Amino acid sequence: MRIICFFMAALLLWSAPVAATAQPDDVAVVENYLNNLHTLKARFIQTASDGQQIAGDFYLKRPGRLRFEYDDPVTDFIVADGMFIYYYDGQMKQQSNAPISQSLADFFLRKNIKLSGDITVSGIKRVEGTLQVTLTQTKDPHAGALTLGFTEKPMQLKKWRITDAQGAITEINLYEAQTGMKLDSDLFHYYDPERKKQSFN
Repeated sequence: MRIICFFMAALLLWSAPVAATAQPDDVAVVENYLNNLHTLKARFIQTASDGQQIAGDFYLKRPGRLRFEYDDPVTDFIVADGMFIYYYDGQMKQQSNAPISQSLADFFLRKNIKLSGDITVSGIKRVEGTLQVTLTQTKDPHAGALTLGFTEKPMQLKKWRITDAQGAITEINLYEAQTGMKLDSDLFHYYDPERKKQSFN
């Protein structure tokens, strides 16, 4: 299964909720942390349902921008430029894209993150030293869910897990994370590797 196809599907899907009761104080702490997370750079390991693992670099610049860049020999990448999210399949040498608002990335990239309204906190629990918060779409809670994992002392995003409606899981674990730095704007533009120049919307 191609990495980008799998991950693109995961970005557009959610999973079943966790059976736990959300605590208002915990929700407020998570919401505040995410709204104050402006830039982040980290190594990541992506684990698919079949156990396949791939590593790379993750960059986040809120609002609107992110980048997943996989280690060699994988030439796939994902980039959000503030309006669209692009998926480049290095094997097929093709890209596809969608408005950020139609992807799960929209949650991370909003200027003001609220864990209410079109998003519902369906579960909170503490597991192995992490605070895990599960989010679903309010209008369609059975379509899928996103579970975010945080350490609490200090508060830091460590991982997230996406489970689609069929039960397939994709998990991203972050390490060597840095926050608050300036990130080059060029990281968040889509460049066609075949043309070696920037593409604009």
